[in-house]
Amino acid sequence: MIRDTSAQDRMVEVKPNRKRRALLLGAGVGVIAVLAFAMPGVLRLFSADASVSASRLAFATVGRGPFVRDIAAEGKVVAAVSPTLYATSGGAVTLKVHAGDTVKQGQVLATIVSPELTNKLAQEQSNADAMEVEYKRAQIDAQKKRAELQQAFDNAQIDAQAARRTLERNTAAFAKGAVAKSDVDTANDTLQKAEIAERHAKANLGMDNDSLSFDIEAKKLAHDRQVLLVQDLQRQVDDLNVKSPVDGQVGQLFIAERATVAKDAQLLSVIDLSALQVEMQVPESFARDLGIGMPGEISGNGTTWHGKVSAISPEVVNGEVAARLAFDGATPKQLRQSQRLSVRVLLDKRDNVLTVQRGSFVDESGGNYAYVVRDGIATKTPIRVGASSIDKVEILDGLKEGDKIVISGTDSFKSAPRVAISS
Repeated sequence: MIRDTSAQDRMVEVKPNRKRRALLLGAGVGVIAVLAFAMPGVLRLFSADASVSASRLAFATVGRGPFVRDIAAEGKVVAAVSPTLYATSGGAVTLKVHAGDTVKQGQVLATIVSPELTNKLAQEQSNADAMEVEYKRAQIDAQKKRAELQQAFDNAQIDAQAARRTLERNTAAFAKGAVAKSDVDTANDTLQKAEIAERHAKANLGMDNDSLSFDIEAKKLAHDRQVLLVQDLQRQVDDLNVKSPVDGQVGQLFIAERATVAKDAQLLSVIDLSALQVEMQVPESFARDLGIGMPGEISGNGTTWHGKVSAISPEVVNGEVAARLAFDGATPKQLRQSQRLSVRVLLDKRDNVLTVQRGSFVDESGGNYAYVVRDGIATKTPIRVGASSIDKVEILDGLKEGDKIVISGTDSFKSAPRVAISS
């Protein structure tokens, strides 16, 4: 029989560890405190439709104060008058100036040699001279013809007068029995023939005179038409001397010296430095508020000048509209073509306006809503916006002063009514 070890076993009394119990109790209290502190956030998280990190968002606070709508951009100096000169006829061009030369109005800048145009002018001038001779000859012939017709009429009048006198004598003699009745009848017939000849001579004088006048007028009109043709050709020949239309400076030369060009080819440009303006590009969203005559400021070279909007392009190019500002007063002398300047145009200025910093939320929502942030939750709130400036948006309804809103990055919200903002 094998003996066990029960006789050797004995009870060991374990004393309680108070330090460990205290640690466990403290840890339990800490867990309960953390849960109690985090419970509202956890509840908010579960009550939201989505959660987005705050690092991906931009926020702004609604405030009240002055509201200035303006357009600030970089502009460049351009000439209000900058004509480009073209070749009025084809031919070989000789340049009389170089780029940058100062020129006066009417000064010859280039000449064009066109033998065809010169010869045509000479031919048409010869035709005009021939027509002038024909016109003068027609006047002389008409005078001669009128003289002949007048002579015939005068003779007819004399013949009629003589026939009347003969009839009167024969009638008186017949009454006294001195002549026969046949002599009276013959005298009467002669008078009638003379009167008929007189009437025809008078009619021929009038009709032939009108015909001669018409013939002279036709030759005169033909000559005048030819003179106008010669004058036009003379103008074209004169335009072969390309002259400056303004006082200014030669800008760009588009051709080389002694080049042969076609009609209407670009030759050179002239810049009128006495009438400079500043051209700027305006975003399309602001262009509809821009108007002719609006005040502006032009800055550069440490100087600020006053100006006003003088022109607005009706065309939108790459989302921008070109506008020009004219200097209010004399044009500054120190400016140069294409020089860069800062431009600011004042559209509107008001005080005590509820505004918020401008952000992409206006474009994303169409200005119909914004996400108002309270206690870590962004709530979709209907709003109504007004005018916009470069950095601010006017708030008309839906927000109040001090409200904090999300101004960018709301595309990730998926239009959810409530979004939790995590840190």
